[in-house]
Amino acid sequence: MLVAEGLVKRYGGRNALDGFDLTVAPGEIAGLIGHNGAGKTTFVEIVTGLVRPDAGRVRVGGLDAVRAGRAARGLLGVAPQEMALYHRATARENVRLFAGLAGLRGRARETRVADILGELMLTDVADEPTGALSGGQRRRVQAATAMVAAPPLLLLDEPTAGADPDTRTALLAAVKARAAAGAAVLYTTHYLPELADLGATLALARAGRVVARGTQRELTGGLPGELRVTFADPAEPELRLRTRDPGADLAALLATGRTPATVDVRRPDLDDLYRSLATDPETDRAAAC
Repeated sequence: MLVAEGLVKRYGGRNALDGFDLTVAPGEIAGLIGHNGAGKTTFVEIVTGLVRPDAGRVRVGGLDAVRAGRAARGLLGVAPQEMALYHRATARENVRLFAGLAGLRGRARETRVADILGELMLTDVADEPTGALSGGQRRRVQAATAMVAAPPLLLLDEPTAGADPDTRTALLAAVKARAAAGAAVLYTTHYLPELADLGATLALARAGRVVARGTQRELTGGLPGELRVTFADPAEPELRLRTRDPGADLAALLATGRTPATVDVRRPDLDDLYRSLATDPETDRAAAC
């Protein structure tokens, strides 16, 4: 559904994108992660047609995102990082507007608007001005405008930034439902546990390109975890050891005659992946697809 190949975008002497490649298939949730300045938002802006690339191409549903213009944009639902709502209009009016822009009319539009407002727990505030809603409620309205027309591609740029737990729960459930229905979802976030909750594949961006792509298991498989040991003798300090083979390291520790009181093994997680790939060029080369 979404294919980006060799994207380059320059701003003065800086490359915001520098050979950016990414594919997201129908039914897939792809988590795009990376430090600020890695190129995530620039990529979303190119896909949506707000910015033209200096090189490379993007295809949405087989259409060239630049040449096809409006036809390609018609396949997108976008929730940008910055709020893009009419604050004097009600939540319902905002969602209705975007439904109309997507071509929905009459009873079909009203039904779809009511359904998405209910799904995102907005029914009780649907007829209040958006500017009077809480930050979390506005986030849900923003997501509703992206999802109301059931587009085949969703671009969600930090959709839960500053969100409360209820907002996060409702949004993640809605995203899972869209992917289950066949939509391709590109999801950028700094809150990594969300990607585990979503069962997302991962794309880690650094310096304007994707340096690692795959499932969480594939990308964390070669990383060290942590072995934590406390001892029966309270005078001995807790031991924390970074390790790729906790069993062997624990056996070596026991061979010294020291007596553990507790042993805990923490497997590598997304935070470990993020730290290693965002800072270590050697790991980039080992993990990149």
